[in-house]
Amino acid sequence: MARITGLGGVFFKAKDPKALSAWYRDTLGLALEDWGGALIKHDAAGPPHLVWSPFSADTKYFAPSTKDFMINFAVDDLDAFIKEIGAKGVTILKRDDSDPSGKFAWIMDPDGNKIELWQPLSK
Repeated sequence: MARITGLGGVFFKAKDPKALSAWYRDTLGLALEDWGGALIKHDAAGPPHLVWSPFSADTKYFAPSTKDFMINFAVDDLDAFIKEIGAKGVTILKRDDSDPSGKFAWIMDPDGNKIELWQPLSK
């Protein structure tokens, strides 16, 4: 049987795709391509895997977002990343350094999408 070999992308609707892409570029540092999206290449220093996980329809984990999805970005230094985006006016909703898989923080983008920032534990 043929099988899935990886995640090919994250695609979602936005009120103003160009403005939202600019926010991700200017605030979170995503390098945008000419076509408006970003190519996030696998990096040996990044997480060892990508997680795919459906949540229960009544989960509160994505709150305060009312969207049906949440984006998780792996970062190399959560403390520095939070400091940098805080200087750009981003509010940290919550932070958790006690998870066995690493450190986490949560923010919202201008369209109300919840973003989970994850610094995996060092190997």
